[in-house]
Amino acid sequence: MNRYLPVARQHFLAALASTSVVVKSISAVVVLLYLLSFAVDTSYALGITPGYLFPPNFWVWTLVTHGVVEQHIWGMVANVGTVMTCGRLLEPLWGALELLIFFAVVNVAAGLLAGLSYLLTYVATFDLDFLFAVRVHGATGFLGGVLVALKQTMGDTTVLRVPQVRLKAAPALVLLLLSLLRLSGLLDTAAPLAAYTYGALSGWVYLRFYQRHSRGRGDMSDHFAFASFFPEALQPVVGFLAGLVHAALVKIKVCRKMVKRYDVGAPSSITISLPGTDPQDAERRRQLALKALNERLKRVEDQSAWPSMDDEEDDDEDELRTHSQPLLPVSSSSSGPITASGTPHGSTVPSTAPESSIISFEDAPSRS
Repeated sequence: MNRYLPVARQHFLAALASTSVVVKSISAVVVLLYLLSFAVDTSYALGITPGYLFPPNFWVWTLVTHGVVEQHIWGMVANVGTVMTCGRLLEPLWGALELLIFFAVVNVAAGLLAGLSYLLTYVATFDLDFLFAVRVHGATGFLGGVLVALKQTMGDTTVLRVPQVRLKAAPALVLLLLSLLRLSGLLDTAAPLAAYTYGALSGWVYLRFYQRHSRGRGDMSDHFAFASFFPEALQPVVGFLAGLVHAALVKIKVCRKMVKRYDVGAPSSITISLPGTDPQDAERRRQLALKALNERLKRVEDQSAWPSMDDEEDDDEDELRTHSQPLLPVSSSSSGPITASGTPHGSTVPSTAPESSIISFEDAPSRS
């Protein structure tokens, strides 16, 4: 174990050095507040307490600070690791400012929805523990949003080979794990589960409808639909229900109807608006097609690099036949000794000159 600590420390420092000021600042605040928790109850002052979040107390600053508050070493490591992962994988695609906006949106939305859920639970049960005994803090809310963002950008990446698990299944698997930990009693409260659920949901809503980029706003591709987070057997039902909810939100002007724009790359810069085509989805499919084509071409080149054995045998037979064939054909009816000129006595040698049709009588007996 001691051998791997210097290596891990070296990789951590290298990753930290390559990140922006935003990632370094968030990581430093997490570590500082963790050290401060030994002297002060930071979860009470900076974490979300549902009874203090809403009026008359209205501790609104906890919506911003609860995501960087940790009281255990493993929580602090997970929090810093999540932020560092964003710095390595998402920040090069988005930029430092967009990463900071995403961090703020997910944490504020997750904390607000979690506090509202506990308030509604109190209204249903009249149990004051749901208002004042619950502390919502930590990285679980932001972790849900990060996993959703990674599903959007690199969902086909394989996380585990045996069994094969892709990154697009990570949000659902982590939700299942937290649920099992809560049911088994290993989690004292359901606050991490609630924060993770609302963090993933708020992250998906922001990336789906509101994130601004060079191609417009949001991501309406099919592989990032809400139904894609569920197993394939449930996707038709979930997709139908999600479509009804989205249509209702569009009708009451909470969400606007998205129009996908596809640039065909024409010289006249014509842009065609299509209802079911997204540039991100098209680019993703184009990359997969190019990868398959390259693999097929490489396979064909490997096969053509080795000559066929049948072709070699045919070449050998042709060569033997050429060497065994005589240069001048010999008449089968010729017999007798060979003269000095190399032809058999009495044999005729074919000539290229045409035969004369004039009959000579020089050997005939003369008449006197």
